[in-house]
Amino acid sequence: MRFPQLQSLALPCGYSIRRSHDCGTQEEEMMSDSGNVVYTSKVRIEREVGPLRRAYLPAEREPVIFGVHSAIAEHYKVPPDKFPPRATTIDYVVAAAGG
Repeated sequence: MRFPQLQSLALPCGYSIRRSHDCGTQEEEMMSDSGNVVYTSKVRIEREVGPLRRAYLPAEREPVIFGVHSAIAEHYKVPPDKFPPRATTIDYVVAAAGG
C-alpha cells in the first residue's frame, strides 16, 4: 500500500494533523488553529521479513514490533507456524483511539 506524499486530518479542539511519508519515515505535525506547529512526530518503519515490521516511535527505547495473528494472518495467507503471532497495526490504532 502506497501512502500519498501529504495528507491532512482535521481534529477537534482546534488542531489538525499533517502527514508526510517518504522512504519508511513518516512525520506528523499537529497544528493549532493559528497554523502554528505545536508538535512533530517522527516515526521510522523497517520491514523485517514477511509481515514483520519494526516501528521506531518517539519516547520509546525499543522498537515496536508489528506482525499478524489469528484471522488477519489467515486473511493474508500467513501460515501460523511461519511467524510468531504479533499485534497488528490495526490493533495499535484501536488502542490509540480508545486511549
